[in-house]
Amino acid sequence: MNAPRLTAPAVLCCFLLLGLALGLGARLLQAQAVDAPREQKKVSALYARIDGTINPAQEDFLKQALSACTQQGHDLLVLGLDTPGGLGKSMRDMLKLILNAPVPVVTWVGPKGARAASAGVFLVAASAVASMSPQTNIGSATPVAMGGKEVPEEMARKIKNDFLSLIRSVAKARGRNVDWYEKAIEEAVNITATEAVTNRVVDLLAASPRDLLEQVGAKGIAWNQTEITFGPDEFSIEKFEPGFRHSFLSWLLHPQIAYFLLLGGIAGLFFELSNPGAIFPGVFGAICLLLALYAMAVLPTNVTGLLLIFLGLVLFILEIKVVSFGLLSLGGVVCLLVGSIILFRFEYGMAALPLKVILPTVIGVSAAVGLALYLVTRAQVKPRQTGSEAMIGLTGEVISWQEAEGRVRVRGEIWRARTPSGARLSQSTQIRVTSMRGLLLEVEPKEK
Repeated sequence: MNAPRLTAPAVLCCFLLLGLALGLGARLLQAQAVDAPREQKKVSALYARIDGTINPAQEDFLKQALSACTQQGHDLLVLGLDTPGGLGKSMRDMLKLILNAPVPVVTWVGPKGARAASAGVFLVAASAVASMSPQTNIGSATPVAMGGKEVPEEMARKIKNDFLSLIRSVAKARGRNVDWYEKAIEEAVNITATEAVTNRVVDLLAASPRDLLEQVGAKGIAWNQTEITFGPDEFSIEKFEPGFRHSFLSWLLHPQIAYFLLLGGIAGLFFELSNPGAIFPGVFGAICLLLALYAMAVLPTNVTGLLLIFLGLVLFILEIKVVSFGLLSLGGVVCLLVGSIILFRFEYGMAALPLKVILPTVIGVSAAVGLALYLVTRAQVKPRQTGSEAMIGLTGEVISWQEAEGRVRVRGEIWRARTPSGARLSQSTQIRVTSMRGLLLEVEPKEK
């Protein structure tokens, strides 16, 4: 039986019907896609705060916050800022973290009364979006030496040129007022939040992180050749908690805290060495000293200053062993004072050790050491009240005497006794102890 043969018109009709069916199906699918409600993806922001000086602890905190953004899928990092400045090296490292961050970093100088001074100016300049709360200020980025003194001219010129080139490149890349940022370093200018927005120093004026994100979403953030925009209800904020480690390191790495721990450790070790067996001063001093040495390893410490302070401890200890009529103690105080003044090297924006902190501390430690020296010396000079030496000079009465020895009552106790010359003593004779050999007393008649 022969199969029916398809003619050319029949094949053409089949193709036309197939195309019509495919077109109709595509139209139906498109209509369904248009009519279906569009699901909005919320922008997730992580809010982290930096309060206090810029130091390695804050650098570690920023690193953890950026890592959390990557691991937890956050789209933005909002960095709350209130800082008087800090270490130049830590500032540079944080600047690199912000410029190379996997997500946009939005800074907010707030709440009211906060500031972004010194090293904080650089962090604001480097952020993708910079904002400030009303009644805040920014500026004063001129390098200062320890104690607030001006940096020596040659050093100041080098530091200024270094930081000027850095702030210029960062501010220009972010489209901000380069001239003002240069003046913040050269002339230590300082402006309010309103003036900062007017002069394009920062981008936005925001009362809170939520207000900031609402404005950022409406304005948009240029990021990786795209623009991130979102509506007022299309974002969420999660707070990043620093934890105990960050809080402890922030406290420990403050120069004044490290200085107090150092002197406290030295005082504790001195008391332990001068009074062996006290235990608590030694344990307390060792803990303080180890914590101080850790902080000194991170902070810009002058080794000469540290060695002078330890030399002061050695001189105080030698005062116990050597009769110097106070000269060793005086040298120890001088070493302590000079070492404290030069303990920390100059570092851009670092909180310094002013003399109003150094002088009372040195005086207090010196007074405590002097008191310990007095007590130790007094204990060494004071006659012993126990043992054989305590018997010498005591008086008593002869109970009985035979030949070269006899029995005497001293301090209510009966002792064997003899005279150095071998003389015989009569009963009831009053005697005085001159020496003691084991349990045998040597006595002599008491003078009337």
